[in-house]
This record gives sequence, structure tokens and C-alpha cells, in this order.
Amino acid sequence: MRKLPKVVIVGFPNVGKSSLFNRLLGEKKSLVHSLPGMTRDCVSARCRLEDRSFQLVDTGGIFGTRDEPLSEKIREKAWEAARSADVLVFVLDGKRDISPAEEEMYFSLKKLGKPVLVVVNKVDSPAGGDKLAEYFRLGDKDIIPVSAEHRINIDEIRERIAVHLPVLSLDGEEKPLRIAIVGRINVGKSSIVNRLCGEERLLVSEVPGTTRDSTDTIILRDKKPFCLVDTAGIRKFSGAADTREKAGIVKAKMNIGNADVICLVLDARDFPTRQDAHIAHLAQESGKPMIIVLNKWDLVETERVDPEEVRRLVRTKLSFVSYAPLLFISARTGQRVIKILDKAEEVFQNSRKRIETARMNEFLEWINKEHPPRSRDGSKIKVKYMTQQGVAPPTFVLFGHSRTSFLPAYEKSLIGLLREKYDFWGTPIRVFLRKS
Repeated sequence: MRKLPKVVIVGFPNVGKSSLFNRLLGEKKSLVHSLPGMTRDCVSARCRLEDRSFQLVDTGGIFGTRDEPLSEKIREKAWEAARSADVLVFVLDGKRDISPAEEEMYFSLKKLGKPVLVVVNKVDSPAGGDKLAEYFRLGDKDIIPVSAEHRINIDEIRERIAVHLPVLSLDGEEKPLRIAIVGRINVGKSSIVNRLCGEERLLVSEVPGTTRDSTDTIILRDKKPFCLVDTAGIRKFSGAADTREKAGIVKAKMNIGNADVICLVLDARDFPTRQDAHIAHLAQESGKPMIIVLNKWDLVETERVDPEEVRRLVRTKLSFVSYAPLLFISARTGQRVIKILDKAEEVFQNSRKRIETARMNEFLEWINKEHPPRSRDGSKIKVKYMTQQGVAPPTFVLFGHSRTSFLPAYEKSLIGLLREKYDFWGTPIRVFLRKS
């Protein structure tokens, strides 16, 4: 996997950086909100312009907002991204005059010695373009007026970006395994991603709800790419600080459905809670393979706590996802954190496993003899044959003489037998009974 050129979008809060990011990318990846400060961590994604490929990065507002307790950290992260960029896109608000602080910021960006494209956003009509003279005082002859909301001049920005990028194709490269790191607030999701990256890539603080938008981080291990998706802490809307946090919660739930593997993070000092169970249900219903991580194990008095008893407690409280491997880790010390990647790869492969028809017939013969299928009313069912209909999750269809459904307890037992027989650990299994 080759290192991609990096195009970084920077600017003050609420100038439309995230809207422009989404337009250039061609999808709604970065959350957009009317309140400033929606983006805290840098949000990145692979982007393609014909024969050019690059990493597009959306940053937090570089000068912060009054109600933002993490302004200084957000600014540091934005500048860190700017210094690592190959091309900078400096966004200004076309609805107001350029401020002295923005002028200072422009000249600071120029000193980095990288191409800087000056984009004036929110120019929604030709009349708005008449005000561009205000921005030419920066000394840049190529000001680009755009409207991210109305898709005006987006193609021109793409063309201007492409000029500064090498021709690079990603054809034939391995697709990263997408792992969504989900859980309650303050269980250490961002710390886990930082530990796996080997650097402070994401903002971490004691402020509840630090992560608002979901962020993708690509890492390589033994030449295999992984995409770590750090998500906002999921909790009830009634407990959210404002609509920005609510938007982050909705996005986190969407990430569960878009992931290849779900990593549910629990706090070793307080688990599993009702909210943990709610998130686990979301994961189970998605059909995605899953691992459970008990973080902050370094804070537990291990001489007084039996790991096997903890394991039994988790399995009892979250019995509906008892198929998920459980890891005891510490993001702070790095203890066993790397095993997350190993287990994620393992459960992903299990979720895509197919069983040969001959082996299925052998299994069915044994089932009919040793564990006769039972219908919802408790009566026995003669199943004539079964097939595997799909993968991710593994899905099986059994065909009998009548149109009915399995007794719930029997269906659970059948899934357990399939899992043990064919090593489907880490993934949900779906079974259906049909009339032949």
C-alpha cells in the first residue's frame, strides 16, 4: 500500500470546510452542522480525480470557538495536518470580510512552502463574486469562488488540486479491513486508535464527548492495511450536550452498518452497563462480526479480580453476543492492544466462510438424529435438506414439509451447534426454515 499525497482543508470555524470536503469526496462523510466546532479531530478519506489518487483531510477550525474547551488541542491538530500536507486548501467565508487573523493565518500557511489554494466559500450567486476584491489583498491572483452547498465551481477546485498531484493509480491494491471502534463515552476509543497508530493521531481528553465526528485512520501491519474508525460515544439523546453531539451519535450508529468488523469497547471499572448492552444489540442486529474489548485493565486490582469471573459476567450480561471474542487490554500501557487487529482479521474471515454442500448434508443428518428440529409449537420437524445462502453473516436455509418457524430455544441451539461445528466464532449466524 503506497503512501498517498495529502490534500488538507484548513480555515476558521464555520466557513464550510466540512461541506467542501464532502463535495470533493462525493459523499457525506464529514458531519456538517450550523453550530461551529462540529469537527474536532481531522477527518480523512481516499479521494480520486481521474488518474490521480490522494488523501483528503478535513480539519477542525484553526482558531476555535468560545464554547469549545478543546480549542487549543484542535488548533494543534489542524496545524499538524497542515505541516504534513502536499497541498493546502485555505477556505474563507464569502458572506463576510476577511479578518486580520485570517490574513495572518494565510501568510503562516505560505511559509510552510506548500501550494496553497485560496477558496472563498458561500458565493452562491454571480453578485457574490463582485465582493472578491476584498480577498485579493492577500496577494494571491487565483482566488476560487465556490459554493459547496450549491456545487458551484467544485470542478474547478478539483482541477486546481490535480495540477499539484502526481499520477498514481490504486488499481489492484488491497482494500483495508474497516474496524469500527464503538462504545459509550470516555471508555478509551480514541486512545486505542492512537495506541495502534503509535502516535497521538486523535484528540483525547477527560471532557465527555470529545469525539464528535467519526474519523478514519489507515494503518499498516505486516503490509496489510486496516482502517480504524473512531466513533463518537453512543448514549441517549437526552444526555447529549447539544445537537452537535447528537449528530455524532447518529453517525456512530451508521458506522456500525458500514464496518467490516465491530470492536465494542467496555470500561473495566464499570461494565457491562445498560448502554453497553444497547450498543451490543446494534452490533448484533447489523450482522457484522464483532470483538469485545475490556479497556483500562491496568486500573483493575488484578490480585483481587479473577479474569475468568469477569469473563463469565460479560458473557452472562451480554449473552446475545457471547460469540464475540473478549480481550483484556490497556490503551494507556499498550497491553494486548495489537491483538485487536489479529482478532478482527480472524472474525472477519469467519464471517465470510462457506461450507461445502456435502458437509452440510452430513451435519443435517446428525441434527435430525441427535437434535431433531422443533417448530414454534414444540412439535418435531423433518428437515429434508439445507443450504448456505450467504456470508457476512453466514446465512443458512433449512427446508421442511410445512410452512412454520423454529422454536426460539431450538433456533438458538442450532446456531450454537453450527458455530462449534464450523468455527463461526466472532460472527452472528442467521437461520431460516422454508417449505420445500
